[in-house]
Amino acid sequence: MVEHVITEHIEGAGHAGKKRSLVKTLSWRAIATTDTIIIARIITGSWTVGFGIAGIEVLTKMVLYYLHERGWSALDWGLEDIDVDLDALSEQRPVN
Repeated sequence: MVEHVITEHIEGAGHAGKKRSLVKTLSWRAIATTDTIIIARIITGSWTVGFGIAGIEVLTKMVLYYLHERGWSALDWGLEDIDVDLDALSEQRPVN
């Protein structure tokens, strides 16, 4: 039996790379930290407390999210297989 390795990028398939995980970590942290500041302000009535809490949680949760994201990226669980048309892929390759 011959194994074929497909190296072309297939939109929506594959695992997230480290750069993508890092960018997702940073963008999510901006949203989540803003939420934390607002909730702490509503509960305590103090912007200082809100920013103090956010200052601590922004670092710890960013590290935890990144590790969580990389862990999931290493798993195949929950990913659906897709059919690949090998003939169509070979037609798209540039001729040298």
